Amino acid sequence: MTESDVAYGAKSKYTEVKARAYANRDARRNIPELRLVARAFQLIPKPARVLDVPCGGGRVTVLLGQLGYEMSAGDYSDPMRQITRETTAANGLKVEIFKEDIEQLSQRDQSFDAIVCFRFFHHLPNAELRRKVVGELCRVARRHVAMSYFNPRTLRALEQEIRKLRGRKLTVFNTSLAEVSAYFAEYGFRLVKNFRLDLINNLHLAVFERAPR
Repeated sequence: MTESDVAYGAKSKYTEVKARAYANRDARRNIPELRLVARAFQLIPKPARVLDVPCGGGRVTVLLGQLGYEMSAGDYSDPMRQITRETTAANGLKVEIFKEDIEQLSQRDQSFDAIVCFRFFHHLPNAELRRKVVGELCRVARRHVAMSYFNPRTLRALEQEIRKLRGRKLTVFNTSLAEVSAYFAEYGFRLVKNFRLDLINNLHLAVFERAPR
Protein backbone atom coordinates (compact mmCIF):
# COMPACT_ATOMS: atom_id res chain seq x y z
CA MET A 1 0.00 0.00 0.00
CA THR A 2 1.43 3.38 -1.00
CA GLU A 3 1.37 6.62 0.98
CA SER A 4 -1.31 7.91 -1.40
CA ASP A 5 -3.46 4.86 -0.70
CA VAL A 6 -3.16 5.49 3.04
CA ALA A 7 -4.08 9.15 2.58
CA TYR A 8 -7.18 8.15 0.79
CA GLY A 9 -8.53 6.28 3.70
CA ALA A 10 -10.39 9.60 3.86
CA LYS A 11 -11.73 8.74 0.43
CA SER A 12 -13.10 5.33 1.30
CA LYS A 13 -13.69 5.29 5.06
CA TYR A 14 -17.11 6.93 5.03
CA THR A 15 -19.36 3.91 5.15
CA GLU A 16 -23.02 4.54 5.97
CA VAL A 17 -22.35 4.21 9.70
CA LYS A 18 -19.29 6.47 9.75
CA ALA A 19 -20.86 9.04 7.45
CA ARG A 20 -23.95 9.28 9.67
CA ALA A 21 -21.79 9.57 12.78
CA TYR A 22 -19.78 12.40 11.24
CA ALA A 23 -22.84 14.24 9.97
CA ASN A 24 -24.66 13.87 13.30
CA ARG A 25 -21.86 15.11 15.54
CA ASP A 26 -22.69 17.74 18.17
CA ALA A 27 -24.02 20.71 16.21
CA ARG A 28 -22.29 23.10 18.62
CA ARG A 29 -18.96 22.01 17.16
CA ASN A 30 -20.08 23.28 13.76
CA ILE A 31 -20.85 26.83 14.86
CA PRO A 32 -17.29 28.29 14.95
CA GLU A 33 -16.36 26.58 11.69
CA LEU A 34 -19.46 27.79 9.86
CA ARG A 35 -18.81 31.30 11.13
CA LEU A 36 -15.33 31.01 9.66
CA VAL A 37 -16.77 30.04 6.26
CA ALA A 38 -19.29 32.91 6.41
CA ARG A 39 -16.49 35.40 7.16
CA ALA A 40 -14.43 34.17 4.24
CA PHE A 41 -17.35 34.34 1.83
CA GLN A 42 -17.83 38.02 2.57
CA LEU A 43 -15.01 38.38 0.04
CA ILE A 44 -16.89 36.46 -2.67
CA PRO A 45 -19.59 38.59 -4.33
CA LYS A 46 -23.08 37.41 -5.22
CA PRO A 47 -24.64 36.24 -7.41
CA ALA A 48 -22.25 33.33 -7.76
CA ARG A 49 -22.42 29.65 -8.63
CA VAL A 50 -20.46 27.76 -5.97
CA LEU A 51 -19.32 24.13 -5.84
CA ASP A 52 -18.78 22.61 -2.38
CA VAL A 53 -16.34 19.70 -2.76
CA PRO A 54 -16.03 17.42 -0.92
CA CYS A 55 -19.37 18.34 0.62
CA GLY A 56 -19.45 15.77 3.44
CA GLY A 57 -22.88 15.97 5.06
CA GLY A 58 -23.71 19.27 3.38
CA ARG A 59 -23.35 21.72 6.27
CA VAL A 60 -21.32 24.22 4.23
CA THR A 61 -23.63 23.77 1.24
CA VAL A 62 -26.62 24.64 3.40
CA LEU A 63 -24.90 27.64 5.00
CA LEU A 64 -23.89 29.18 1.69
CA GLY A 65 -27.25 28.40 0.12
CA GLN A 66 -28.94 30.24 2.97
CA LEU A 67 -26.55 33.16 2.40
CA GLY A 68 -27.80 33.44 -1.17
CA TYR A 69 -25.25 31.54 -3.25
CA GLU A 70 -26.36 29.15 -6.00
CA MET A 71 -24.97 25.90 -4.65
CA SER A 72 -23.87 22.58 -6.11
CA ALA A 73 -22.12 19.86 -4.14
CA GLY A 74 -19.87 16.90 -4.81
CA ASP A 75 -18.39 14.02 -2.83
CA TYR A 76 -16.78 10.67 -3.56
CA SER A 77 -18.74 8.93 -0.78
CA ASP A 78 -22.19 7.62 -1.70
CA PRO A 79 -23.49 7.88 1.91
CA MET A 80 -22.20 11.47 2.21
CA ARG A 81 -23.99 12.48 -0.97
CA GLN A 82 -27.20 10.92 0.31
CA ILE A 83 -26.88 12.78 3.60
CA THR A 84 -26.32 16.01 1.67
CA ARG A 85 -29.50 15.36 -0.33
CA GLU A 86 -31.43 14.91 2.91
CA THR A 87 -29.84 17.91 4.60
CA THR A 88 -30.38 20.31 1.72
CA ALA A 89 -33.96 19.12 1.16
CA ALA A 90 -34.74 19.54 4.87
CA ASN A 91 -33.56 23.15 4.57
CA GLY A 92 -35.63 23.85 1.48
CA LEU A 93 -32.68 24.03 -0.91
CA LYS A 94 -32.50 22.60 -4.41
CA VAL A 95 -28.90 21.54 -4.95
CA GLU A 96 -27.36 19.53 -7.78
CA ILE A 97 -25.12 16.85 -6.25
CA PHE A 98 -22.36 15.08 -8.15
CA LYS A 99 -20.13 12.11 -7.48
CA GLU A 100 -16.69 13.71 -7.56
CA ASP A 101 -13.13 12.51 -7.21
CA ILE A 102 -11.34 15.69 -6.18
CA GLU A 103 -8.19 14.53 -7.95
CA GLN A 104 -10.09 14.52 -11.25
CA LEU A 105 -13.24 16.63 -11.12
CA SER A 106 -15.88 15.96 -13.75
CA GLN A 107 -16.76 19.64 -14.14
CA ARG A 108 -15.74 21.81 -17.11
CA ASP A 109 -13.00 24.43 -16.93
CA GLN A 110 -14.13 27.58 -15.07
CA SER A 111 -17.68 26.24 -14.79
CA PHE A 112 -18.24 27.64 -11.27
CA ASP A 113 -17.66 31.18 -10.05
CA ALA A 114 -16.18 29.83 -6.83
CA ILE A 115 -15.26 26.56 -5.13
CA VAL A 116 -15.19 25.87 -1.42
CA CYS A 117 -13.06 22.96 -0.20
CA PHE A 118 -13.45 22.67 3.57
CA ARG A 119 -11.75 20.25 5.97
CA PHE A 120 -10.16 18.07 3.30
CA PHE A 121 -6.70 19.33 2.34
CA HIS A 122 -5.12 18.16 5.61
CA HIS A 123 -5.71 14.54 4.56
CA LEU A 124 -3.13 14.84 1.75
CA PRO A 125 0.30 13.55 2.81
CA ASN A 126 2.57 14.80 0.04
CA ALA A 127 3.23 17.67 -2.34
CA GLU A 128 2.29 15.69 -5.45
CA LEU A 129 -1.27 15.09 -4.25
CA ARG A 130 -1.65 18.61 -2.87
CA ARG A 131 -0.54 20.19 -6.12
CA LYS A 132 -2.87 17.94 -8.11
CA VAL A 133 -5.90 18.79 -5.97
CA VAL A 134 -5.20 22.52 -6.07
CA GLY A 135 -4.81 22.29 -9.84
CA GLU A 136 -8.26 20.75 -10.19
CA LEU A 137 -9.88 23.35 -7.94
CA CYS A 138 -8.25 26.16 -9.92
CA ARG A 139 -9.21 24.60 -13.24
CA VAL A 140 -12.91 24.49 -12.38
CA ALA A 141 -13.10 27.84 -10.53
CA ARG A 142 -13.70 30.90 -12.69
CA ARG A 143 -12.67 33.42 -10.05
CA HIS A 144 -12.37 32.25 -6.42
CA VAL A 145 -11.31 29.22 -4.37
CA ALA A 146 -11.85 29.11 -0.59
CA MET A 147 -9.84 26.22 0.86
CA SER A 148 -9.11 25.19 4.42
CA TYR A 149 -5.81 23.72 5.56
CA PHE A 150 -4.09 22.89 8.85
CA ASN A 151 -1.38 25.41 9.71
CA PRO A 152 1.74 24.03 11.46
CA ARG A 153 2.45 27.25 13.41
CA THR A 154 -0.29 26.68 16.01
CA LEU A 155 -0.61 25.15 19.46
CA ARG A 156 -2.76 22.32 18.11
CA ALA A 157 -0.13 21.43 15.51
CA LEU A 158 2.54 21.42 18.24
CA GLU A 159 0.43 18.98 20.26
CA GLN A 160 0.18 16.73 17.21
CA GLU A 161 3.94 16.78 16.71
CA ILE A 162 4.49 15.82 20.35
CA ARG A 163 2.13 12.87 19.95
CA LYS A 164 4.04 11.88 16.82
CA LEU A 165 7.33 11.91 18.75
CA ARG A 166 5.69 9.61 21.28
CA GLY A 167 4.96 7.09 18.56
CA ARG A 168 1.40 7.93 17.58
CA LYS A 169 0.61 7.83 13.89
CA LEU A 170 -0.59 11.13 12.46
CA THR A 171 -3.66 11.05 10.24
CA VAL A 172 -3.56 14.78 9.45
CA PHE A 173 -0.87 16.74 7.67
CA ASN A 174 -0.14 20.38 8.42
CA THR A 175 0.89 22.72 5.61
CA SER A 176 2.10 26.31 5.84
CA LEU A 177 0.31 29.19 4.15
CA ALA A 178 3.44 29.74 2.07
CA GLU A 179 3.26 26.17 0.76
CA VAL A 180 -0.45 26.40 0.00
CA SER A 181 -0.04 29.79 -1.70
CA ALA A 182 2.76 28.41 -3.85
CA TYR A 183 0.51 25.67 -5.22
CA PHE A 184 -2.16 28.22 -6.13
CA ALA A 185 0.41 30.53 -7.72
CA GLU A 186 1.39 27.72 -10.09
CA TYR A 187 -2.16 27.84 -11.48
CA GLY A 188 -2.47 31.61 -11.69
CA PHE A 189 -4.24 32.32 -8.38
CA ARG A 190 -3.18 34.76 -5.67
CA LEU A 191 -4.03 34.96 -1.98
CA VAL A 192 -6.77 37.44 -1.06
CA LYS A 193 -6.97 36.79 2.68
CA ASN A 194 -6.25 34.08 5.22
CA PHE A 195 -8.63 33.40 8.13
CA ARG A 196 -7.91 31.35 11.26
CA LEU A 197 -10.47 29.60 13.41
CA ASP A 198 -8.94 30.87 16.68
CA LEU A 199 -5.60 31.26 18.43
CA ILE A 200 -5.24 27.56 19.29
CA ASN A 201 -6.62 25.43 16.46
CA ASN A 202 -4.66 24.71 13.30
CA LEU A 203 -7.72 25.05 11.03
CA HIS A 204 -7.28 28.01 8.66
CA LEU A 205 -9.34 29.03 5.63
CA ALA A 206 -7.71 30.93 2.77
CA VAL A 207 -9.46 32.72 -0.08
CA PHE A 208 -7.67 32.83 -3.43
CA GLU A 209 -8.65 34.60 -6.65
CA ARG A 210 -7.61 34.18 -10.26
CA ALA A 211 -4.95 36.79 -10.94
CA PRO A 212 -5.56 39.12 -13.91
CA ARG A 213 -3.44 38.43 -16.93
